[in-house]
Amino acid sequence: MMINKIYYLEEFSMSEHTVLSTTKLPVTIIGAGPVGLAAAAHLVARGESFVLFDAGNEVGANMLTWSHVRLFSPWEYNMDKTARQLLTSHGWMAPNNSDIPTGLEMVENYLKPLAESPEIKPFIHLNAKVTAVSRKGLNKVKTQGRDNLPFVLHALKNGERILVEAKAVIDATGTWTNPNPVISEGVWTAEEQSLSKQIFYGIPDVLGKHKDRYSGKKVLVVGSGHSAINTLLELGELKDQVQETEIVWVLRKSKLKDVYGGQEQDQLAARGELGTRIQKLVESGKVKVLTPFHIQELKKNGEKIQVVGFLDNEWVQIDAIDEIISNTGSRPDLSFLREVRVITDPALESTLELAPLIDPNVHSCGTVRPHGEKELRQPEKDFYIVGSKSYGRAPTFLMATGYEQIRSVVAALAGDHEAAKRVELELPETGVCSIQTSSCCESEKNENLAVKTDAGSSCCSPVTSPAASKSSLGDDH
Repeated sequence: MMINKIYYLEEFSMSEHTVLSTTKLPVTIIGAGPVGLAAAAHLVARGESFVLFDAGNEVGANMLTWSHVRLFSPWEYNMDKTARQLLTSHGWMAPNNSDIPTGLEMVENYLKPLAESPEIKPFIHLNAKVTAVSRKGLNKVKTQGRDNLPFVLHALKNGERILVEAKAVIDATGTWTNPNPVISEGVWTAEEQSLSKQIFYGIPDVLGKHKDRYSGKKVLVVGSGHSAINTLLELGELKDQVQETEIVWVLRKSKLKDVYGGQEQDQLAARGELGTRIQKLVESGKVKVLTPFHIQELKKNGEKIQVVGFLDNEWVQIDAIDEIISNTGSRPDLSFLREVRVITDPALESTLELAPLIDPNVHSCGTVRPHGEKELRQPEKDFYIVGSKSYGRAPTFLMATGYEQIRSVVAALAGDHEAAKRVELELPETGVCSIQTSSCCESEKNENLAVKTDAGSSCCSPVTSPAASKSSLGDDH
């Protein structure tokens, strides 16, 4: 395929191969979700040029895949302050701070107006998938002079290959489109991939557009986070309408009560209510629960699926499954970063310096401290992974944390190192923890969903540090 467009700062259109100083080049943002668009707003506020690429056909495309789901935290904590200021300057009317939006409302009432602002709109490229990032003229191995060369982003926009030079890169692509497999070992198998038409990775609209898919069927839900809870609650309502619907829930928790969370103790009422509702659904007998269950194999059996695993160290098979809904979290896509020097934690696949701060094997919801540009630095100068992708597989990301990351990173790129060092994150007290496990915030994750910590009885002090609230969709399994 011929390269027929090279974008530079002056035109963002076809240009001669002129060598430009990197200081004249834009910052390139990858991803038009909440964190990527916040990056654009901060760059505007700092007087920095930028260009933004997203593979979707509209901003917030990932969020729209769960448009029917309501967040747990109110608008107040789901909007970036600098982005709000930009919107307000154009007469935008902010939603009520205390209302709790759905995914669709987040996109329609916040992300789309932000993307349409005249300071941002001209520099957004949709249907533009970044396929590689490199340094101009050098591969990953070469060191000499590397930091002084521009980045080159290779992208496909509407099927056309383009190159973009940039002085810095902010990767805010998230993890939502890269789900974990159902198999407990985290390995994709040919059998699972062959069943893709009967497995939904994410949160289906059970009572809406996907209703016919699950009505009267035997449905297996995998996962123990809030994605799974949302799915199960809707399946419970579907079963009230269509009694033939069967619901089987498999998860790896040793104690089911760990999933119920803080309930009435949770300072985010919407989140606490989910725990109460799922407990009532389980106790009603409408859901068959198997835990701790570790899935080892999926088998095709005619038009049905057979699930094989072990329950309390005994081999068990679940037969005649029509559909599987997988809520087992997600992982970062690092494939297009092969030619830049990026280091990730070997366990979490998070940004290396973040790993000891966010490791769910170690930290409870009261022990994750605020972080910014310093912890997000990579060996590749001026390259940053932000948002839920910076957390890798750790299920503890918070949207507001992503906004704080962006504020710090953009300040550093603009040369305001004092601002980059400051901590400006403000969150409500939401710390109610499980006493049964050292990781009391095994929540779900996605760069998009809101504040949440799994809970039980109190095992840590109420959150007084802004860092201690965790996040949203991407599930523990």
